[in-house]
Amino acid sequence: MYVKSLEKTVTFYNKKLGFPIYSYVEGRHAFFKVGPNMLLCFNPEDSKVKKSPPGHFAYGKQHIAFEVNHRNYETTKKEFENKGIQLIDEMTWANKKRSFYFEDPSGNILEIVPTGIWDS
Repeated sequence: MYVKSLEKTVTFYNKKLGFPIYSYVEGRHAFFKVGPNMLLCFNPEDSKVKKSPPGHFAYGKQHIAFEVNHRNYETTKKEFENKGIQLIDEMTWANKKRSFYFEDPSGNILEIVPTGIWDS
């Protein structure tokens, strides 16, 4: 994911959401452990001029979803609200499962989905 401010990104993902920092290089990137996965956040102005690995970048509102156990969906939603994270939408899908959306400091659209949401 590409972000406008790495400092605000670290504060949001580490301090507010509780994702441990795996790697942080000021002006370049911040990597976070998210369960068994990694969330890679880059400064697009730095990463677009790379030679190795190849340059990469994006601008605008990107979207990423994080999965929580379906039993914890409502608790997770309430925890986000209690942390002052503004929820901007909630969807009820064809299978009757719900997901909610919020933004990070760069305006990226983040979504919390319950396990099984993609099962038919």
